[in-house]
Amino acid sequence: MSLKCGIVGLPNVGKSTLFNCVSSGKAQSANFPFCTIEPNLGSTNVPDSRLEVLTEICHPQRTIPATVDIVDIAGLVKGASRGEGLGNQFLANIRECDAILHVLRCFDDGNVVHVDGSVDPVRDKEVVDTELQIKDLETVESRLSKCVKAAQAGDKEARKLADLLTRYKAALEQGKSCRSVPLQNEEEVQLAHDLFLLTNKPVLYVCNVDDASAVNGNAYVDSVREAVKDENAGILIISARTESEIAEMEDYEDRKMFLEEMGLEESGVVRLVQGAYKLLGLRTFFTAGADECRAWTIHAGDKAPKAAGVIHTDFERGFIRAEVIKYEDFVTYKTEAAVRAAGKMGIEGKDYVVQDGDIMHFLFNV
Repeated sequence: MSLKCGIVGLPNVGKSTLFNCVSSGKAQSANFPFCTIEPNLGSTNVPDSRLEVLTEICHPQRTIPATVDIVDIAGLVKGASRGEGLGNQFLANIRECDAILHVLRCFDDGNVVHVDGSVDPVRDKEVVDTELQIKDLETVESRLSKCVKAAQAGDKEARKLADLLTRYKAALEQGKSCRSVPLQNEEEVQLAHDLFLLTNKPVLYVCNVDDASAVNGNAYVDSVREAVKDENAGILIISARTESEIAEMEDYEDRKMFLEEMGLEESGVVRLVQGAYKLLGLRTFFTAGADECRAWTIHAGDKAPKAAGVIHTDFERGFIRAEVIKYEDFVTYKTEAAVRAAGKMGIEGKDYVVQDGDIMHFLFNV
């Protein structure tokens, strides 16, 4: 499953520094706007202590974690929807992403230039929001005019889409993002997904703070919290500069000691990747054995055949049943045979909704 999160924001707010910390890629980072022009792509593992435990139990030949692709997209400026700066390119790149990591500058530093001359994360957020909303309004109005004509001709499906587009249009004209519009049923969820609207993508606001504010935040972070309180969005506090120092440490104990001195239980990068994973509505199931321990990614609510298809399409096509072990039971009994003997192995069919942490073995026939 290929999943992509786009790191966005105004120029010079710390996007590329954060990207370097999070991903295996290395983006250029410098103190001037539009340092990033072409989007940088990297891949990062999803930290999961459960996979580490399974590896200790099974001693496999290899361990493979789940991954998320991270894209560092060129900074956006006011007027991007009209092609200002690198606007058209920015909007095209963000449309390809599954979710948005919106970096906001929440620190003062006279040595770091701000594209608008002063630090105001709420204003910065509104600049990006407005440009995305303008672009979405163009898309919605274009689609709506076509749907209305089709609906008047008796097309029932067009009438349903026109109703949704009308609600989106009203929200966008009020300066609200499409994600703020409640969807009434699963059919509307699918219609919304197929529109690929920029402001319908899930978003995590990443408040980039100074070192002293890495634990509790600051007044800038408080202003962001107030501004997004009515949005269906998350907030994460992180110091990109601190994370860059942690990323350079090769020794685990040194990193752990550094975090303890900062008053942090885990690095911001770990929290960011886990937050992105959660933002996308993802869940993890495992396969575990002597050959391999592996984390597999599915969406919340996926059923057993869908999960089987993540491993191989033949598994889904010829699905018969799934043998399911709960993570806690595997940790307790240590082996599949012991779990089976204790009567803790579940035999599940096509309607089983896979739970986060399930250890699964699929039986199929094609």
